[in-house]
Amino acid sequence: MRVLTRSRSRALAAASRGRGEGLAALPSGTAAAGAAAAAGAAGAEGRQSHKPVKRPWKRLRVAYEASNGEEGARAEPLRVPAWEPPDWQRQLANIRTMRSQKDAPVDQLGAEHCFDTSVPPKVQRYQVLLSLMLSSQTKDQVTAGAMKRLRARGLTVDRILQTDDSTLGQLIYPVGFWRSKVKFIKQTSAILQQHYDGDIPASVAELVALPGVGPKMAHLAMAVAWGSVSGIAVDTHVHRIANRLGWTKKATKSPEKTREALEEWLPRELWGEINGLLVGFGQQTCLPVHPRCQACLNRALCPAAQGF
Repeated sequence: MRVLTRSRSRALAAASRGRGEGLAALPSGTAAAGAAAAAGAAGAEGRQSHKPVKRPWKRLRVAYEASNGEEGARAEPLRVPAWEPPDWQRQLANIRTMRSQKDAPVDQLGAEHCFDTSVPPKVQRYQVLLSLMLSSQTKDQVTAGAMKRLRARGLTVDRILQTDDSTLGQLIYPVGFWRSKVKFIKQTSAILQQHYDGDIPASVAELVALPGVGPKMAHLAMAVAWGSVSGIAVDTHVHRIANRLGWTKKATKSPEKTREALEEWLPRELWGEINGLLVGFGQQTCLPVHPRCQACLNRALCPAAQGF
């Protein structure tokens, strides 16, 4: 056994205290403590050999640093997987199969069929918007009849503004809320004449600012009149069917809330298709009252089918 003299024992104790002086204030186990300990050891070795000792510096990469070494590059934020209905792809495929004949009223009489293709483009767009304004709370057959009567008199902004309210009401009757629609059509037509040279706005924000134009009409107008998919057009059919199929994370109480819920998960490339697909499905199979569940390919996949 090795015996230490008193003087050597004191020297070793002093050396130990010298190496530990810089670490007392640091919590043990931290990166800072480890680095300081390494620096203290290196300093001790340097003092013993009278030469500076170089240690390689190991740079730690943190999560927000660019992995490709580019200056100022930002890493992509973490993406939380979005919720989606478990069976929606099978349900959608079945609806496409059931709608393959394209023989619902919306397929023949929807907004894309109600304008005159022989008139200038801006007049066509105006007619699309008017057909959408008339279609609210109205069957497609009734809307198509009103549009036919209006077009027979020359359906332009100027022509509508020259028509008295009584005559306009007779032309659009019996669309739903026809008295209110007479007022909205006149007000909107005046705005279009004064601010848009008789054309319609090319943005959802400007469209919904027009009297009598809601979000569903605005998104359909963007798609049909301007050829731009700006969002999902949700009417009562889409609202009802999305809730029945469980396509909303929780039950929604309005078409606009349903639109927001659908746009959170439904792939954008399907936004332009979903309105016509579900409206026709709602007109033929998934009826508001007494839906034809026995004839529906989704009867085993639809959470609401058990209640009918």
